[in-house]
Amino acid sequence: MPHDLEKEIALLVRAHEEEIGNVDQKATDQIGRAYGGVVRASKGKWVERLTEHVIYLAWLELGGNIARIKVNSNRHKIPMRQEYVQALDKEVREYILTSIGEYSYPAQVDKQVFIDDQFVMGIECKAYTENAMLKRILVDFHLLKSAFPDISSYLFQLESQLGGDYREHNEVTYGSASSHTLMSYFPDVDLQIFTFLEGERKVDRPIHKAEFYKPLKKERVVAAIDVLAKDLTQYV
Repeated sequence: MPHDLEKEIALLVRAHEEEIGNVDQKATDQIGRAYGGVVRASKGKWVERLTEHVIYLAWLELGGNIARIKVNSNRHKIPMRQEYVQALDKEVREYILTSIGEYSYPAQVDKQVFIDDQFVMGIECKAYTENAMLKRILVDFHLLKSAFPDISSYLFQLESQLGGDYREHNEVTYGSASSHTLMSYFPDVDLQIFTFLEGERKVDRPIHKAEFYKPLKKERVVAAIDVLAKDLTQYV
């Protein structure tokens, strides 16, 4: 499938300007819906679309066959751990065992990448992330990795509210004390965090307001493509 990478990146940069630039007006025009809810939904949907485009561009840049890759957000049934069941009170254990097949938890992340129908990569997409949200993300990946231990785990965010230098786009990211502490409790989840926009997220400086708007730079789209291509190259 031929494609023009420069053109595709330029389209994403322009789409970001249109999507984020129109959020304020869209939220104001929505009758019967809370302004904040429209803002959150609009930003969240945009970063998901941006991430999906980046996934496909990374695969195409590697020369990957587009027919071999799929991206979805389907839920996966995570079964109850048998060790937990066996440790329960006898009466409760026997009650659960009569219908053990019904005991599961539906786990998913926003973008799940399959190559030849093999689940290889999960990406959670956020308009911004703070550490309370990071806890949930780590739990979701922990559950998924119990069933799919070899998947790669990513967080792609527009802005960062994690502290540290996640928003600085340095060659090496040192992270923050609180984020690293949380991640240390999930050793099975090697979470890689990628931030598209520069600068720490400020509650009183929302990027959908014209005076606080942050552009998506071409270099960050290229960096995101490179991050995923480095991972996906093993499947080409």
